[in-house]
Amino acid sequence: MTNISTIEDWFSRRAGLLIAAGPCSVESRSQMLGIAEALRGKVSIIRGGIWKPRTRPSAFEGVGEKGLEWLHEAGETAGLPTMTEIATPRHLEAALEHKIDAVWIGARTVVNPFSVQELAEAMRGIQIPVFVKNPVSMDVKLWLGAIERFETVGITRVAAIHRGFPDNDTIYRNTPHWEIPIELHRLRPDINIMTDISHICGRRDILTETAQKALDLATDGLMIETHCNPEDAATDAEQQITPSALEEMLNVLIVKKNISEEEKIISELRSRIDIIDDELLRLFAKRMNISEEIGRYKKQHGITVLQMGRWEKILNDYLKKAEKLGLSQEFVKAVFEQIHKESIEKQLEDRS
Repeated sequence: MTNISTIEDWFSRRAGLLIAAGPCSVESRSQMLGIAEALRGKVSIIRGGIWKPRTRPSAFEGVGEKGLEWLHEAGETAGLPTMTEIATPRHLEAALEHKIDAVWIGARTVVNPFSVQELAEAMRGIQIPVFVKNPVSMDVKLWLGAIERFETVGITRVAAIHRGFPDNDTIYRNTPHWEIPIELHRLRPDINIMTDISHICGRRDILTETAQKALDLATDGLMIETHCNPEDAATDAEQQITPSALEEMLNVLIVKKNISEEEKIISELRSRIDIIDDELLRLFAKRMNISEEIGRYKKQHGITVLQMGRWEKILNDYLKKAEKLGLSQEFVKAVFEQIHKESIEKQLEDRS
């Protein structure tokens, strides 16, 4: 199994990954005691959401303060520290009252410096580990600024959590854009960075490969939403995994030592290509769907499928654009001729 670190060792930069696991939302006492039993001795810290900042008020927004009792009891039962998200000074006060061991600041809070500063002031004179998620915007300076606000009031254990960024139609819920945490590491190599693979992926089937990618880019820990019955979870059911699946994942992950800067750069660039290639496939699929619609329309109105005049004009336009973009005209011609051929075949299918 992957070498798991304690919070104390992790912030001291001793060996091992920090693994934070637990449900997206704390739902009941029995749920949390079940999680505690399943995660005992297998992770670093039990995480659980108490207040859930949902997009619409009709959605489940967490059980509220009573859930802190269940989260604390789960930690006591498992012999593990606990952590939860806070967004207001009152959240902080309640978490401290219930002896929660660490807190994280969510992406929607980090995007607002006023909210972050208010939380930082509330923590002045308090020593509790603070984990700062990246803001929803791709702004590394905003992320770093939030971290610095907590350091300024005297918090000595501050870490970052990379949870990805909202993006258009990729395989991810929040596209990782690995260049952002890599830049944060360049600016502040002294700050530990965890990767919240659950919020990056938004789905179970790509969690392991994303976790390995994070490790290849030298993340210091993983946050993984874990639920004994993921299908019945009150929030984010699709991205949570069972404790047994978590254990299987940790067993297959490979932690590379002494990763060179060159390896990190190559891995990050390859990740960008993977995202672009995935988007290309999705765009191809959309294009072919539209071709099918065009084929049906032409059939209904007695229009011929192949219209050479229009195709030649479009191809010439593409070749001119290719030249301006510094692309090989031969390459672009070959690609679009193949796309056109596939489109024609899609339209002819409706006539068979």
